[in-house]
Amino acid sequence: MRLPLAFRAAALASATLIPFSAIAQAEPHEPQSNSAADVAQQLPAELVDAIARDLKLSPQQYIERAEAAQRLAGYAQTLREGSPATYAGSWMGTDGVPVVAVTTTAEAQRVARDGYATRLAAVSANDLEGSLAQLNKWILGLPKDISSQINSTSIDVLENRVVIDVVNSPIGRALNLPTLLAGLKVVLSPGGQPPVDQHAQGGDTYITTPRPITGDIDPAEIGVCSFGFNAVDSAGTPYNLSAGHCDPSQENASVPAGAPVYLPDFADVTRSKQIGAFRHSAMGEPAGGLDYSVIKLNEAGTAAGLDKPTVRGANGTTVTVTGTARPVIGAPICKSGQTSTFTCGLVLADSVDAPLHMADGSTRLVRGFAGSTCTLGGDSGGAILTGTRALGITSGSNSGGAPSCMEANLVLAPEGGTASIGIPIEKIVDHANGALGLDLRVRAADARR
Repeated sequence: MRLPLAFRAAALASATLIPFSAIAQAEPHEPQSNSAADVAQQLPAELVDAIARDLKLSPQQYIERAEAAQRLAGYAQTLREGSPATYAGSWMGTDGVPVVAVTTTAEAQRVARDGYATRLAAVSANDLEGSLAQLNKWILGLPKDISSQINSTSIDVLENRVVIDVVNSPIGRALNLPTLLAGLKVVLSPGGQPPVDQHAQGGDTYITTPRPITGDIDPAEIGVCSFGFNAVDSAGTPYNLSAGHCDPSQENASVPAGAPVYLPDFADVTRSKQIGAFRHSAMGEPAGGLDYSVIKLNEAGTAAGLDKPTVRGANGTTVTVTGTARPVIGAPICKSGQTSTFTCGLVLADSVDAPLHMADGSTRLVRGFAGSTCTLGGDSGGAILTGTRALGITSGSNSGGAPSCMEANLVLAPEGGTASIGIPIEKIVDHANGALGLDLRVRAADARR
């Protein structure tokens, strides 16, 4: 993982807030899916254990909350499109109740009649995003030695405020914020088991190099990342969607496009099997803030198992992907990665911006969602699920340099715990299709959306 991210759900005052007040606590009118219990019964026992350990939920609660979050996402999108001046955000409460924030009492009453808990906020989501865009533009114009002291920027929907997370260093503490941010308070933060199914799946290890692997390969040339979600186009061509910064050409402009991708042979890396190559990768502003890559798989890749809608679960088990999803604050998530394997948490923020400093001295702004899952170095590109739906691709975390999640949790507990940034899978697919002229879709066992 090459993208360090420090995230903490703390408020930075950007406006005088009117007090939040819950106007209703009713569940949405749309009934829960009748299949939640059936889906929950099909989850592997090890995954059930991970959900209970990390989320303190039963398997049925996990599925039900993930589905409720997606219904909330659809409602919130419609509300925002119809009332952009009053919509202020939405999230899943810790009790599993969906909440919608709005800026007027009249709108709150309408949302309450639709069956959602509501909160009043001072600033609309559109205005918060406008302030965030101005902040990010200012950051990208700073000298690198100063901008490197800014870990991330985001919108704290629950507190209706813009958040800027700054390194607790002399430069960070002395950072002179622009006039538009004069009212803000700055947050300072410190900079498996053997698989059950031997076939490659999302979350498993791949390695890549700037040139084909030979006997004289320099170990420093070998990058380690995790497979994301398997995908396919209308012609049946197989792909895997992973992180953009895993492509060597993103780190070094002199590296030609199309770097090879291998399943590693840990006994002798020169015997590693090539299963494809990077067809496309994109990062930062040219990609709308995304960080993703499209790996075109060859026959060896499909033979290895990368033509199936599967992700590596806890203790090597398999989770079948049933569709795609959008990030919703408070929704339960689980991520699969080659280093930290399978860990679960919650969506902390549905939009976080983090400056990424590249080897050539340039800075790129990456935009994704934040989660509380533990993510370590090498997990980049791995699959993030909510329920059994594909949610995103792992990009970075505040624990990338830790030797284990146990140590990361101990060290980071005073700062709010582990946090990672994921890139929404639906945005990846849309951008990749536009860039490549394809009609990629994530492989899924059924058409549930």
